[in-house]
Amino acid sequence: MTSYSDELHLPKRSLGDTGILIAPVSLGTVKIGRDQQVKYPEPFTMPSNKETLALFDLAQSLGINCLDTAPAYGRSEERIGDILGKRTQEWVICTKVGEEFIDGKSHFDFSPEHTRFSIERSLKRLHRNELDIVLIHSDGNDLDIINQQGTLEVLAELKQAGMIRAFGMSTKTVEGGIKALELSDVVMATYNLSHKDEVPVLDYAAKHNKGIFIKKALASGHLDKNAHPDPVKASMELTFAHPGTTSITIGTINSQHLAQNVKTALDVLNSNTTNN
Repeated sequence: MTSYSDELHLPKRSLGDTGILIAPVSLGTVKIGRDQQVKYPEPFTMPSNKETLALFDLAQSLGINCLDTAPAYGRSEERIGDILGKRTQEWVICTKVGEEFIDGKSHFDFSPEHTRFSIERSLKRLHRNELDIVLIHSDGNDLDIINQQGTLEVLAELKQAGMIRAFGMSTKTVEGGIKALELSDVVMATYNLSHKDEVPVLDYAAKHNKGIFIKKALASGHLDKNAHPDPVKASMELTFAHPGTTSITIGTINSQHLAQNVKTALDVLNSNTTNN
């Protein structure tokens, strides 16, 4: 495995008021679970178990301590459990409910019954007695899910029962993001150079000490290289400048890309600290 300097080591920060500490960069795992119906600019081959373990070990050495997964990511949960075994306890794991990827298509079920089933299945797949973070995987109808489906209420019950530590929603609208934060611990929102619509969600999180994961911070590899000489750095400068941002989720299976992204993140974070 490639060796990197100890200087490349991310600090930890609080995920809102959950008591969970995570690094400002989290590792997304969709690419270890499925290669169909994904929106990346280039095709890829899912890594082997050995390659995936090496990636996880590298991520840990860089200070990353949170894995983002979901039933919608194909075999991602299963592979994390199979590859890490009891070592899943070393990670903060964020998984989801509501979306399934079956036979190459997404299917949604936000019912209380399916939510409970999904949680129990994730616990088994990940060899855990408790899940760290569980988010509703929205289909875009955020408010309908929140107001009509009862999914957040079930997650709140499971938190009380000790099955999960924190819960929330991966949202797609401003209204849904704010409503979810009113009723839960954490939201995953989109924020990058070309999508700034959800800033009010981050504003609310910062004001009320809620956790925020940023998805698509690097626009799933579609950042405009013509608009910025270093679009990755520019996007990280944008996301980390907002006080509501807890962690950005980066889904890469390339060890060099991962190390470079961590280096860029540290440069930006250190620059922010110096300037403040």
